[in-house]
Amino acid sequence: MPQESKAERKVIIIPEGKICDYIDGKFRNDTEEEYVRQNIEKRLVNEHKYPKEAIKIESPIVVGSKKPRADIVIFSKDCSDYSQENIQIIIECKKEKVDPNSKKDGVGQLKSYMAACPNCEWGMWTNGKYKDVFKKIINEKKKIEFIEYNDIPSVDGSVEDIDRPKRDKLKNAVEDNLLFVFKTCHNHIHVTDGLQKSQAFFELLKIIFCKIADEKNIPEPLEFYTTSQERSNTDGQLTVKKRIAKIFEGVKTKYNKIFDGNDEIKLLPRSLAYIVSELQKYSLLNTRIDIKGKAYEEIVGAYLRGDRGEFFTPRNIMHMTVDMLVPKTHDKILDPACGTGGFLVIAMNKVIEDLENIMTKEFGKPKQSWTRREDKIIGDKIADIASNNFFGFDINPDLVKATKMNMVMNNDGSGNIFRSDSLLPPHEWSDDFKTDLSKAIGVSKSKITSAKNIGFFDVIVTNPPFGSKIPIKDPHILEQFEIGYIWERDGDMWAKTDRLQSSVPPEQLFIERCLQLLKPGGRMGIVLPDSILGAPGLGYIRQWLIRNTHIIASIDLHADTFQPRNGTQTSILILQKKTQEEIAQEEKTGKMKDYNIFMAMVERIGHDKRGNAIFKRDKYGNEILVPEHTDIIQLDETANGTKTAKTESKVKMIDDQTLVVAETFHKWKMQEGIAW
Repeated sequence: MPQESKAERKVIIIPEGKICDYIDGKFRNDTEEEYVRQNIEKRLVNEHKYPKEAIKIESPIVVGSKKPRADIVIFSKDCSDYSQENIQIIIECKKEKVDPNSKKDGVGQLKSYMAACPNCEWGMWTNGKYKDVFKKIINEKKKIEFIEYNDIPSVDGSVEDIDRPKRDKLKNAVEDNLLFVFKTCHNHIHVTDGLQKSQAFFELLKIIFCKIADEKNIPEPLEFYTTSQERSNTDGQLTVKKRIAKIFEGVKTKYNKIFDGNDEIKLLPRSLAYIVSELQKYSLLNTRIDIKGKAYEEIVGAYLRGDRGEFFTPRNIMHMTVDMLVPKTHDKILDPACGTGGFLVIAMNKVIEDLENIMTKEFGKPKQSWTRREDKIIGDKIADIASNNFFGFDINPDLVKATKMNMVMNNDGSGNIFRSDSLLPPHEWSDDFKTDLSKAIGVSKSKITSAKNIGFFDVIVTNPPFGSKIPIKDPHILEQFEIGYIWERDGDMWAKTDRLQSSVPPEQLFIERCLQLLKPGGRMGIVLPDSILGAPGLGYIRQWLIRNTHIIASIDLHADTFQPRNGTQTSILILQKKTQEEIAQEEKTGKMKDYNIFMAMVERIGHDKRGNAIFKRDKYGNEILVPEHTDIIQLDETANGTKTAKTESKVKMIDDQTLVVAETFHKWKMQEGIAW
């Protein structure tokens, strides 16, 4: 890893079992409740724009004869007297297991705090799974009354913005708050509408599609909203359902490969109004890709995980693999077992990032200085790349829909995601699939006849389903693959017989199918169980790989990589397909050109076998903190009269070696003279 100077990073020691509070910098116990509070604190500052100085943590409040501490209180931004009388907002954060109706820690506790603070107008109770927001008013009888609202107001917003946000007031989600929202919405549908988890997921999917479609409907005003009043009564809920149903009609027309013409939103009106209220404040288009990806893929993994060896790849592994493959703007890129589409989204955004860097040099100015015309040039190019260069196949129809949604949220490359069994002989592919694929690739459908003429792609990146519990036994499938035949040892070599194996684990066949789908010289990154690389009885697969590919890199992953759901020891192979001329020349001469292989072991993957994050420690075993970013606050005065000062926010460092593998690989690749 590159060395950093002391000026760049000041390391702070954090005691075992503690976290550093985002607002006041104090060390607190690292608990489930604290996790919820830290995410809310970041949302208050980064989404709602409250200054840190106006937010106080664990502030004492006199309630009758007791003096409890409120989790978070907010004062006006110019307040200098932080007394109970001046509290404007109170937020109570609980761990997920606490019920909102709990007598001790539920919503009632929040209301008692609000009632004890004469100028407190707003309050929020949340456990990261459920959220309740109230505005306190004094009614005609001079009694305190609590009115439910969608959200607390932002520091620069108004009650009107809460009820009907404007396009320029939409918030970009931070940290895990979008994941919180997705989980909250899904659980609400599951409980309120009585749907199974997978059904609930697809109803949520429809609503997310509507949200994105509404954001894209420029310059028309946003129609994806519910006012607090609509949400709280039957007539208003019906109005919301009618409004969202109208948006969904347009969605069905545009995405007719995902939704049927007679599809409809099946949620109860009150449930739909709640979901809309949770999503309406966010911009799903502009929220950072990694935040959207994590939120989306975690919820897909939780509710759509199948029983066909589907273990979705951690994002750090996907980033590392894609970075090593260096996808280009002109490459046709495929994941033939696309799952939730994570590899494709990361590859697409890597290509877009490179395109923007190229155009920055072309225009001679940074991205933020581009004109509207230059923005449109880039936008059109991105749309072209997204719709023409990215492809995904999966046998699971639910995952195909999920991948399309993931691509829609990320520059809309959803057109070339197809349901298909990637291992079927090409002559058995469905006519619809061959028609759509041939049109997208730009070849004649009549030419897609066998495994010998499907080499359409420049880059393949995939994590195929694997395991002996889902073997491939169909002779029509096995006979397409050299690996599908029995091989016998002949001295130090292996020889292929003309007898088919009785069954083969799918990941072994996927290696060969991926190579068939690659153009000569094309490159691939594939997740494989270590048995393929080390088991004595599978030596014929390694011999076949050496004959047909240049083995560029082998990355040995930590045993906990796919935990907590799967403990299979895996590796990443980076391969480049040899041309027929190269293979023929080597067979003619009996000689193979020597070359080096990049090898690495990832000993620290960033999480343990339970899925909990692992952080870097100093030589004494203490977790360390580093500055996350620098905030500017008014505190001092410079020579020209500008008042500025720096204060650092601290975060733990994830102990993840994948971050340096790709960087080290690229240096090695240059030394080896590998061109891509």
